[in-house]
Amino acid sequence: MEYVKVAVEENGEHEFPSGVPLVEVGEKISPKVTRKAVAAQVDGEVVDLNTPLYQSCRVGFVPFEEEDGAKVYWHTTSHVLAQAVKRLYPGARLGIGPPIKNGFYYDFHFPEPISSDDLELIEKEMEKIVQEDLNIEKLVMDKEEALEHFRSQGEAYKQELVEEMQEGESISFYRQGEFMDLCTGPHLPSTGLVKAFKLTSLAGAYWRGSEKNPMLQRIYGVSFPSPKELKKHLQLMEEAKKRDHRRLGKELDLFSLQEEGPGFPFFHPNGMVVWNELEDFWRREHRNAGYQEIKTPLLLNSSLWRRSGHWDHYRENMYFTSIDEQDYAVKPMNCPGAMLVYLSNMYSYRDFPIRIAELGQVHRHELSGTLHGLMRVRSFIQDDAHIFMLPGQVEEETAGIIELIDRFYRIFGFSYEVELSTRPEKSMGSQEMWDRATSILKNVLEDKNISYRINEGDGAFYGPKIDFHLQDCLDRTWQCGTVQLDFQMPEKFDLTYVGQDGAKHRPVIIHRVVYGAMERFMALLIEHFAGAFPPWLAPLQAVVLPLTDRQHSAAGEVVERLKVQEGFRVEGDYRNEKLGYKIREAQLKKIPYMLVIGEKEEETGQVALRQRGKGDLGPVELDYFTGKLRREIEEKIII
Repeated sequence: MEYVKVAVEENGEHEFPSGVPLVEVGEKISPKVTRKAVAAQVDGEVVDLNTPLYQSCRVGFVPFEEEDGAKVYWHTTSHVLAQAVKRLYPGARLGIGPPIKNGFYYDFHFPEPISSDDLELIEKEMEKIVQEDLNIEKLVMDKEEALEHFRSQGEAYKQELVEEMQEGESISFYRQGEFMDLCTGPHLPSTGLVKAFKLTSLAGAYWRGSEKNPMLQRIYGVSFPSPKELKKHLQLMEEAKKRDHRRLGKELDLFSLQEEGPGFPFFHPNGMVVWNELEDFWRREHRNAGYQEIKTPLLLNSSLWRRSGHWDHYRENMYFTSIDEQDYAVKPMNCPGAMLVYLSNMYSYRDFPIRIAELGQVHRHELSGTLHGLMRVRSFIQDDAHIFMLPGQVEEETAGIIELIDRFYRIFGFSYEVELSTRPEKSMGSQEMWDRATSILKNVLEDKNISYRINEGDGAFYGPKIDFHLQDCLDRTWQCGTVQLDFQMPEKFDLTYVGQDGAKHRPVIIHRVVYGAMERFMALLIEHFAGAFPPWLAPLQAVVLPLTDRQHSAAGEVVERLKVQEGFRVEGDYRNEKLGYKIREAQLKKIPYMLVIGEKEEETGQVALRQRGKGDLGPVELDYFTGKLRREIEEKIII
């Protein structure tokens, strides 16, 4: 009998008969770990627990709590969903059903469109499939067999996917009971391991994301290993709905989305207050950190985009026009414009580092089905910066950027995770350059004792990058800040400086953003604070509420002092309404402070202070309030 050597994490090396399933390896070596496992890793590749081992390898077991484990769990649940739909609607045609960030979806072409009311019926059928505890097994076919299978089933969308595959390619399927689906896996061993699930919504989605293709119906869902975890997740989803920036944007009159400009948001006066405060803070911090600000054009000749590499690597996301019979593009990124600014001067090694920053508007052609409020738009402002430096300055400059980004996020109360993304499939430059750049970023992160994870193949096409994923109050993560190291653009644009030796040399470039897209960052803030911005960001920082008409004059004097003399954003509410009504309305508008003036306050020159979230703080001197608000604004205090 042949044997294979299996090295299991934290359990040393063991021998097993060739062909042993991974689940048996786990049960013999570490039953406790295996009981929680939903998949395994073999030499770094995530596979099914039933996978047999025919050669020596290193093995790890993947629980649901790990990202790869959750993906396997959710992917399996999407197959349970598809099987339930096919049982209930035999005429339905299958699209695709991948795991996503917080669950899964599956796209279907129903003979007659279904409604949200039908999701409960589908859930009940899914429960039956789970109770049947069907074994999930992997099968392999060649291309002709796969095509014949889907022709016989009338699955036109699956047939289209197979037709695009290479001749001679082995095509994998997964079968559970009577249901079989085209899939690379991996999956759970059986349907009975899906313990708790919920179908959350129904939406429309174009087949393969193209407006030229048929509109399918997409069913979203989520699943967990226990009902308790599912309940907690659904509660967070309900809270997320309350905090949805699209709803709050409308209620607080911050921005709107119009049919005349899909993906092009309109900011209202209240929204512009928040926007301008974010920009002012950004400018102050960057001036203090030694940056100079520039502004580059929206439209630039196509020759620039060919030179930069965007024409070959990013053209499908760009907008084009013609001027004087020449091709122009609306800029999708600010980088090439910054390169031209650099080329307008000559530099010596003594001039470095050169830090230039731009709040630059960019446009990207996003598919209509992917647009989502301010989170995913077609036009946005990126707070770009490009640092030109000597090769020996790279680590110090990268460390300085990380410190700047950390300060920004702490001001807003965000914690964050860090990810290092490596060379993508479509990229420029030699492997040696990429290895060198990646090694530099790793060294900086490790020198600063920052924990990070590797995201293989997700770097920019010109260099590796460090991404910052913000964690909001609902434990959701959002990618915002990024630091991209670039040895390619200096070559493309022939950027040079005069070195100590009098010869020309290439500078190194770091591309970086802090907010990322201003629109997206603002959406995150709206949801993170549930619209209750801290005083320094709030569109209206305080409202003065006279108790009766007799206090209008005194209230007007308070407004005059706070607004004109002190420079606060303050208004008076002089409407002929009851005080309780005015207070409730101010609370709905999420105004940080309410200053009530009645007969007693008019006599004493005080105000009755109410704070958002705390209620009545009692009578205070106006000087006390101005000092308190001034400190909260200057120190960016979150109340």
